[in-house]
Amino acid sequence: MPLPLSIAAGFCTLVSVAGNIQALTGATLLARFRTRERREDEAVRMSGRRWPAVTVLKPLHGNEPLLREALESVFAQDYPDFQIVFGVHDEADTALFVVQDLRQKHPHVPVSIVINAAEHGPNRKVSNLINMFDEGQHDVLVISDSDIHCAPTYLKHVVSSLETPGVGLVTTLYAGRTAGGTLVQQLGACQINHNFLPGVMMSRLLGRQDCLGATMALTRQTLTEIGGLEALVDHVADDAELGQLVRQRGQGIAIAPSLTHTTVGEHTLSELLSHELRWGRTVKNVEPVGYGLSSIQLPLFWAVTAVLFRPNTWWTWLLLGLTWAIRGLGSRIIDRATECPLPAAIPLLVIRDWLSAAIMVGSARGSRVAWRGRTVHIARRKRKSSARATAFQSGATTHRSVRS
Repeated sequence: MPLPLSIAAGFCTLVSVAGNIQALTGATLLARFRTRERREDEAVRMSGRRWPAVTVLKPLHGNEPLLREALESVFAQDYPDFQIVFGVHDEADTALFVVQDLRQKHPHVPVSIVINAAEHGPNRKVSNLINMFDEGQHDVLVISDSDIHCAPTYLKHVVSSLETPGVGLVTTLYAGRTAGGTLVQQLGACQINHNFLPGVMMSRLLGRQDCLGATMALTRQTLTEIGGLEALVDHVADDAELGQLVRQRGQGIAIAPSLTHTTVGEHTLSELLSHELRWGRTVKNVEPVGYGLSSIQLPLFWAVTAVLFRPNTWWTWLLLGLTWAIRGLGSRIIDRATECPLPAAIPLLVIRDWLSAAIMVGSARGSRVAWRGRTVHIARRKRKSSARATAFQSGATTHRSVRS
């Protein structure tokens, strides 16, 4: 066997072993996180303290899969005083029908709906938030993605974490929940639950404090001091930018003890890979070294590659078998912890790792992605001139429905 192939196989073996350790450690940390969540859940339920009023900002874009279930989980919060602000760019947006229906079903929840076509930069989500901002009535702001499903105590956990000394921003972990249980959706949720989540837990253990964009909670004062939402509108990775700005102020980013779920609703493998490629290119352009190192989360890819380099040696096949068993065990632990079983995905863990590796290779070049029906440039950029911002807003119309 040529020496270069032996060295390559040895390298792949080391990475695969490290990935196995990371996977099991991350799965164990996640299980402990859920145990802590259940313990603290009881504490916040029984707490007789006074809770500050909260504004939840929910930017919307179309009637996505499971949108009604996700939005209703916010309406059903066990929290004494909160307001929900919904925002869309188009009065014909089909998400409005869902909001109006839920508004009638939960008349006790104050709701504002903002319809505003103004765009302030390339990030349409942040533009939507800028348009919605003036409708917010409270000092504690919780920005939550439209496809996030949360527990009734979600707001209490987020607010409790935000009140921790030294914390300027609160985020939440999220697991993938399939919209219909299809194989494609299970593969998508597998990437989130079995690869992404253990990696997040390991990064927190090692001291990283990343902002996960599904939930971003902070005070109005903190947002003002970092330059407002306008400071984020030129960045597709608005969560990473917000996290950096908060850390620059010397404040920390906390993860609230409340696991949320994000809907995985892609219907075809092409849709799923396009979504993952957008995510991959976004992370790569924000954190290229960290993104490259995250390949350790694909131990089955490295184990198979070791076999390809040295197919006639027993230890590469043993490595592959052990790695598959460890990945399966870690995945089962995570499935129980997240309460999102993915039975069809576990036998296909090798395929999932190779798909993820292909996404990483595809993300290595290019900084443009398809997002919300348009092509967006991901690379970081300086704040554009006010003249450019004015040009984005020209011709926009605004319609507001105030508190119900």
